[in-house]
Amino acid sequence: MDMYEEIVRLRKDGRRGAVATIVNVRGSIPSFKTAKMLVRDDGSIVGTIGGGCVEAEVWQAAREVMESEKPRTMTFDLNQDPKYDTGLVCGGTLEIFVEPVLPPADLYIFGAGHVASSLYKVARIAGFDVTVIDDREAYANHERFPEAQQVIAEDFDKATARLTPGESSYIVIVTRGHRNDMRMLRWAVQTPARYIGMIGSKRKTITIFKELQQEGLPAHLFDRVHAPIGLDIGAITPEEIAVAITAELIAKRRNVERDLPHMSWFHRRERESEVEPKP
Repeated sequence: MDMYEEIVRLRKDGRRGAVATIVNVRGSIPSFKTAKMLVRDDGSIVGTIGGGCVEAEVWQAAREVMESEKPRTMTFDLNQDPKYDTGLVCGGTLEIFVEPVLPPADLYIFGAGHVASSLYKVARIAGFDVTVIDDREAYANHERFPEAQQVIAEDFDKATARLTPGESSYIVIVTRGHRNDMRMLRWAVQTPARYIGMIGSKRKTITIFKELQQEGLPAHLFDRVHAPIGLDIGAITPEEIAVAITAELIAKRRNVERDLPHMSWFHRRERESEVEPKP
């Protein structure tokens, strides 16, 4: 099995893995420099870096790397540590680089107005695969979003019936009105999406949360919703708001959300009645 083709297949299927590569060798080892091993998210393996206790430790590290999404370098002194004396090794020292294989970061933007247009541009530069959904063909079209993965121009409910966000997906809700935002949030909180964010003021956010809970949606579903959306950088214009949202998306992707200045309910001004631009 070709390892590189398997990596492509894993990512296409929305799955995770980790690749371990021997990057430095001193002395004699039971494999060769640049030998690789792919560990899939189900624990199965493609390739080898020599077997024995070293491979077992690297397998465990690979599971941790795909979970943390951060690479790691491991060093093994096969001469000095008796636990590696399994008959499979010849002595020597080797370094192994373990890097995560992650599915594409799919970003679904609901709404195709001014904020969405800027967000599409900034998020693409940051490495997100963008899908734009709006019920207005005049806004949701490839002329306005030429490099989007998909541009869907149809009723929101019909569109969401065909979308299947996964655990590596990001959802941003910036439609043109309160009711559409609420419809999309109702759907979004019931998906396994990694990130859900909705534009709007403190007042709008509280109102929508309460309405959806009155419909019967459990309150805990809203714990992971970023609303108001974006990091608190004092953003005012659509372009600045797009940067703030993308920064928050990156923080979520890199698992560094703690202690960041989010646009909290008590920190962001009530822009609906002041300067918040139309999505």
